Amino acid sequence: MKFLLRLLTWWNGQTLGTQIWTARKGVKVGEDDQGNTFYQTRDAKRRWVIYNGESEASRVSPDWHGWLHFTWDQPPTKAPLAHKTWEKPHQENLTGTVAAYAPPGSIRRDVPVDRADYEAWAPE
Repeated sequence: MKFLLRLLTWWNGQTLGTQIWTARKGVKVGEDDQGNTFYQTRDAKRRWVIYNGESEASRVSPDWHGWLHFTWDQPPTKAPLAHKTWEKPHQENLTGTVAAYAPPGSIRRDVPVDRADYEAWAPE
């Protein structure tokens, strides 16, 4: 069953075709903190990522994203970017998960906020 999933689906990691392409033409460049592996061709004209787990583009950090899109030539393993003290660490997109932001008063909050300034409308 795992063979069929790898053969036919792309969202569970690399497909069989991607694995063959990577073995034949890919040169491993590095890994990020989430276990995603980054490759490029020997002539450095193509770059790609093999996700560790679910294929979700927001799991790629800004450092590696810039390298993947040819914003800079050197990968973060060779030339790490300087980060400011006020920058937060990279976080994947949490939309649609339990950890997604819910504003005060949202029904998705675990503990509802008591709103003294709000009076619910009631028909007369």
